[in-house]
Amino acid sequence: MTSPDRPRIRHPWRLLGILAVAGVAVGAVAIGRPWTSAPVVAAADGREPVAAAAPAPLALPAHPHVLVFGDSWTWGAAADVPTDGYAYLIGRDLGWKTTVDGVRGSGYLKHGFLEPGVDGGTFGERIARLDPALDPDLVIIEGSINDRREPEAGYRGAVTRAWNALAALYPKASVVVMGPAPQILPVEAGTARIDRDLSALAAHRGWWYVSPVEQHWITTENWPWVIDAAANNHPSTRGHEYLAEKLTEALQAMGDRKVIADAPHTDLEP
Repeated sequence: MTSPDRPRIRHPWRLLGILAVAGVAVGAVAIGRPWTSAPVVAAADGREPVAAAAPAPLALPAHPHVLVFGDSWTWGAAADVPTDGYAYLIGRDLGWKTTVDGVRGSGYLKHGFLEPGVDGGTFGERIARLDPALDPDLVIIEGSINDRREPEAGYRGAVTRAWNALAALYPKASVVVMGPAPQILPVEAGTARIDRDLSALAAHRGWWYVSPVEQHWITTENWPWVIDAAANNHPSTRGHEYLAEKLTEALQAMGDRKVIADAPHTDLEP
């Protein structure tokens, strides 16, 4: 549970605009790294490095259908109610039709659970169960720190198979990968490795990648109110609001048109 004397918000942030960015070339700035030239990344199968394609500017209709897919953070764990989680907040505040598919404990290698004793599957298994008729304009795939203690061997292969299946299922959708966010500090070695692997694999496909680790979304200063230590180190309700704000800012940087009417107000007072 967050401390009663945590910082309180002077002006609660509001995401007031609609994400409707045109596909015109921009001086694109990727999250944490410029995409002015195609980077060189290791091939997913370990063969010779290959040049990655720079992501195209994000282009969405005025009222897109967005699938947010991930683990317990996407499910809304530790929020007052799960529907106060970041994935739901983005849909409500940006005027999106949003489908949220979060499973606690799930990862590319790790099986999650739908309820105690009921297997929720890995990311790949869950993607295989998605409705082909969903036809989203954008897929945001988040996580997962749940793989941080799983063997490194086979991880990239599992990610590649899951993403291949996702791309085949929704070939018209734009895809944004949101890497794991640290639940404790300092960042665990396994979490940092996952972040590096996902970043390289996303670059190889020309997909946008958002790195909460590299961008220092969670710091020693904000950790006490972003993370609820009493809820197994998941985001607090205020933490989910903060994550929604940071993700929206990241999405805005992927296009060439302003997507929020005013910058979110995150001034804090003691």
